[in-house]
Amino acid sequence: MASAEQLWQSVRGEAEAIAGSDPVLASSLAQSILDHPDFGSALAFQIGQRLGSGDDDRARFTRVAHEAFAAAPELVEAANLDLQGIVHHDPATTALLPPLLNFKGYVALEAWRVSNWLWQSGRRDFALLMQSASSERLQVSIHPSASIGSSVFLDHATGIIIGALSCIGDGVTILQNVTIGRKPENPARAPRIGRFVLLSSGSSVIGDIVIGDFARIGAGAVVTRDVPAGCTAVGVPARLINCPEDAVPT
Repeated sequence: MASAEQLWQSVRGEAEAIAGSDPVLASSLAQSILDHPDFGSALAFQIGQRLGSGDDDRARFTRVAHEAFAAAPELVEAANLDLQGIVHHDPATTALLPPLLNFKGYVALEAWRVSNWLWQSGRRDFALLMQSASSERLQVSIHPSASIGSSVFLDHATGIIIGALSCIGDGVTILQNVTIGRKPENPARAPRIGRFVLLSSGSSVIGDIVIGDFARIGAGAVVTRDVPAGCTAVGVPARLINCPEDAVPT
């Protein structure tokens, strides 16, 4: 994987090429990419633009994202891995600039990284404000107390809900209209999603359960029990299929 600085140079190169070939886009590319000194600055601008509903809102969200990235450079590196992960996992995407500018799931995920930093820093009211803005403006609601790894892809990113305390591993792909959350009778425990899991459209993962590494959750499935690593869960309620022999529950 390229470093954040290497990625930034690639993004700038793509922006310069498009600005040179399409004058209509030159001004907006200057504002969103070429006028910024680094990847973190450009990303903070995107977060502000997409979450804010007015100039004051946009400036406030941008400022807080700048603050988070300066205090916690690992957030920028995670955003770098997320962006490269989109290009790696999405066959329709061959460049870095389009998802940075146009994929609302990517911006929603990086806005969550800022809100999670705020939450951990004790600034919980602003963290919840960012969650609310993302839900309203981007149709992605991720609670600031959730835990999410790197190289995560929110594909199509409409109607996604990730509840409080949920844990999501590296390399997970989440499609539209997915819900991950707790049961009311056990609010202290939320789902734990392993690495490189696929959550297909319309699926729900609910309760104190574990989804193992490389598992696949089918479209519309309702999962309320553990899914072993490598298994596929389909249906309502979900049943297991295509499990590795050593993963089948006895």
